[in-house]
Amino acid sequence: MLSDSQTPRPVNAQTYSINCNGRLVQLDTPKIMGILNLTPDSFSDGGRFSSEKSALEHAGKLLKEGAEIIDVGPQSTRPNAEFLSSKEEINRIGNIISQIKKEFPEALVSLDTFYAETVKFGFNEGIDMINDISGGQYDEKMFDTAAETKLPYILMHVNPSYETMHHKNRFEDITLEVNRYFSEKVNELLEKGVSDIILDPGFGFGKTVEDQMKMINEVEYLGFQKFPLLIGISRKSFIYKPLGKSPLDINEETQKLHMKVLEQGAKILRVHDVAEAKETLMQFLQKK
Repeated sequence: MLSDSQTPRPVNAQTYSINCNGRLVQLDTPKIMGILNLTPDSFSDGGRFSSEKSALEHAGKLLKEGAEIIDVGPQSTRPNAEFLSSKEEINRIGNIISQIKKEFPEALVSLDTFYAETVKFGFNEGIDMINDISGGQYDEKMFDTAAETKLPYILMHVNPSYETMHHKNRFEDITLEVNRYFSEKVNELLEKGVSDIILDPGFGFGKTVEDQMKMINEVEYLGFQKFPLLIGISRKSFIYKPLGKSPLDINEETQKLHMKVLEQGAKILRVHDVAEAKETLMQFLQKK
């Protein structure tokens, strides 16, 4: 009898494409999204890329190592992080987005924000997609703004307020809960006119270790296989805390989980360590 790790899983063979600011991007081959934190208080790389020069250099490094998407994050969403207004986010971003687009025109740029005003600023600077960890819950104008820009929108499962973002919940069935949330939010987005939607189950946000491991094992059932899935588990505490390790010391474990979600149809990996994720992706493609 095959063990759970040996049991063949149905791979999501659905083909997807997204319109990124007029550029049609195929997701048949999974993409790597490299994280560019502009924050001084990020838990693993805070302050390292907060200047325009260092941010631009790091973006180039991420692209050289194999990222196709750069996710620009002006605000940390770790527990007890400093809370910024949209104006403060915009000031922190400065010219970084437009400089990345100028220096690396082939790169896709995602903007990690839950503010509609920051999205509008980013759109004028040239972003290609919106990465909203709040699912439109922290700014009532977000869905309308996403519709106005016509950019792909990354919808993440999260608790309904900024204050409760990291409150641990126990769900009877996390997969059913996430899919219920996705169903409601996707319908709302479609009604607003947002047509390119990417789903993010929200690893690291308000979920127990057990529920997050259950999600890893049930990625193939998340999102109804109608929309591409983004998986962001890089340096997350549900991996390193049970092992008694640091966020920077779990690459081997993380890549095993990356392989597992790729085998179940994940289309975008959001990562800090691009070279390692690229190697995992190449191994996955060779096995297909």
